[in-house]
Amino acid sequence: MLEEPRKILVTSALPYASGSLHMGHLVEYLQTDIWVRFQKLRGHLCTYVCASDAHGTPIMLKALELGISPEELTSEISAEFVRDFAAFGVDFDNYHTTHSPENEALTVEIFEALRKRGDIYTRTIEQAFDEREGMFLPDRYVRGTCPYCKTEDQYGDACENCHKTYTPTDLIDPISVVSGTTPVKRKSEHYFFKLSEYGDRLRAWMQEATLDKNVVAKLEEWFEAGLQDWDISREAPYFGFRIPGTEDKYFYVWLDAPVGYPASFMHLCERRDDLDFDEYWRPGHDTEVYHFIGKDIMYFHTLFWPAVLAGSGFRTPTSVFAHGFLTVNGKKMSKSRGTFIKARTYLDNLNPSYLRYYYAAKLGPTIEDIDLNLDDFTARVNSDLVGKLVNIASRCAGFIGKRFDGKLAEALPEPALFAEIAEASETIAEHFERREYSKAMRIIMSLADTANRYIDDKKPWVMIKNEDQLDEVQAVCTQGLNMFRSLMIYLAPVIPAVAEDARAFLNEDSWSWPCAAIPLLGVTINKFTPLLTRVEAKQVENMIEQSKESLAEHETAPEDDYISIDDFAKVDLRVARIDKAEAVEGADKLLALTLNLGDSTRQVFAGIKGAYQSETLVGRHVIVVANLAPRKMRFGVSEGMVLAAGPGGKDIFLLAPDDGAEPGMRVK
Repeated sequence: MLEEPRKILVTSALPYASGSLHMGHLVEYLQTDIWVRFQKLRGHLCTYVCASDAHGTPIMLKALELGISPEELTSEISAEFVRDFAAFGVDFDNYHTTHSPENEALTVEIFEALRKRGDIYTRTIEQAFDEREGMFLPDRYVRGTCPYCKTEDQYGDACENCHKTYTPTDLIDPISVVSGTTPVKRKSEHYFFKLSEYGDRLRAWMQEATLDKNVVAKLEEWFEAGLQDWDISREAPYFGFRIPGTEDKYFYVWLDAPVGYPASFMHLCERRDDLDFDEYWRPGHDTEVYHFIGKDIMYFHTLFWPAVLAGSGFRTPTSVFAHGFLTVNGKKMSKSRGTFIKARTYLDNLNPSYLRYYYAAKLGPTIEDIDLNLDDFTARVNSDLVGKLVNIASRCAGFIGKRFDGKLAEALPEPALFAEIAEASETIAEHFERREYSKAMRIIMSLADTANRYIDDKKPWVMIKNEDQLDEVQAVCTQGLNMFRSLMIYLAPVIPAVAEDARAFLNEDSWSWPCAAIPLLGVTINKFTPLLTRVEAKQVENMIEQSKESLAEHETAPEDDYISIDDFAKVDLRVARIDKAEAVEGADKLLALTLNLGDSTRQVFAGIKGAYQSETLVGRHVIVVANLAPRKMRFGVSEGMVLAAGPGGKDIFLLAPDDGAEPGMRVK
């Protein structure tokens, strides 16, 4: 029994417009698209919107590197997103950008409403500043060791290991991603949102939203640690929306990025008479709003975002659905192994329906990671989609087309068998509703086995040889095609392109979920053409090889940050004597060292001022990287690098050679 039609708004997290889509991104968009298509097939008014996340320092710097404006960069990347999403069958009702008038208007409205309530205040903070580049650093442009679990190489806003949040200044051994130098602390006035005041309201929302138990557990950890007020401003230069009444303050990207959800919907409402913005985004209406996200951005979507909405007069999400990460062949995606696969590289080699089905066969409603095992991918697609599903139609369609002019029988020979497939409808629907796609796929493929066993038992290829059994052949093949049709309707949200071809073959204009329980009888169908072909191992091999080639010149993924012994042999380490050491005017941590290498002298800037008085260094021996390319800094040119160790601050220890070393000696 179908429920009353619902009004549902669905979003996926906004892809950041600085690079191409890859296999990891697609987990979320395919998961969301399957759920949306299922809701529409059930007869609900389900609207799916998204947008490119177009603001922030990373985009500004990327555009500067390419010699184009941030607007040009995000426009080009967005066009690529739209093309690749469409090729994978991701069917947005609207795709927009956060760099839009709708987004700016809503962001300012939210900010002003919060400020009027007293939920916005300013305070002076210390912020990471890159002295070499002369700029304040965004959170994700500082990396270092997590202050909580001590995991190394973490971003400046949250740890990927323990998922705790913090500020860049909390990191141990912070490093600027822009210049590779240690950032200093500079004071600046920032705007804050009083997230700490929203604990009770957020707990109430958690109960209403019926979040996944793993998400709730993580939220409880954050509540226990204490909610921290949220810094919602950034300094110029910054690509984003300027805060009203200021000259050099901009809204932090994590304030205006989620506003991209209602902004994209508002953009759609301007063109759709059947949609009303307030009905979905103001309290008091019988509508539903769901956000699909990755588990790495749970904090923003389950604490910050609902609090901001509640405080500014907007409705909160009905729920937030978080998923895990993607591994490939059991490991993190790797550029050197060719498993960091771009969406476009996949499309150049393989049918997108294969990936849609494989992800569905793996996905559940939890935040557990899923694995794209390429051998299993090939085997499962060939077995399930080609060997089981399409095989049903290919074994029956030829007889109907050649011997019965394409006409199906007027009745099913075994109605109870068809009823078995029809009766699975609500169970499968419940699994789709709860995002238990893997369970739904198992049921569907089990029913495909049932259909194939029926055809095996009846053997129409044998009966067709007997003129007295022609009517039975027509009936058996009609039964087989109807079982195939019902399964295709169930799979229409998962492999819509294949379902569309199957529907055209069966000569039907449209399908809805109830059609799966009503047999197609006495009608003429079209000639059958193969719906899918087998995945060949060579296709997968080509995709991997092309991924290696296309990414060879790009930055290396973290797990590939190894150098060979040949690389290390290129580093020229020498003993040097410090002949002169002076403080650098305008720099908090730098000393200017004049180094004697025996055959030459070098000037090197070293961030060791906090650990050593300049006069104590003269005459000391240190190890220097002698063949490092000179680097122009705003204080002058640095002609090498002095090696040191330690956590930073006062605890920096120069790596001095043993007594008796002479300037110029090589270190082995």
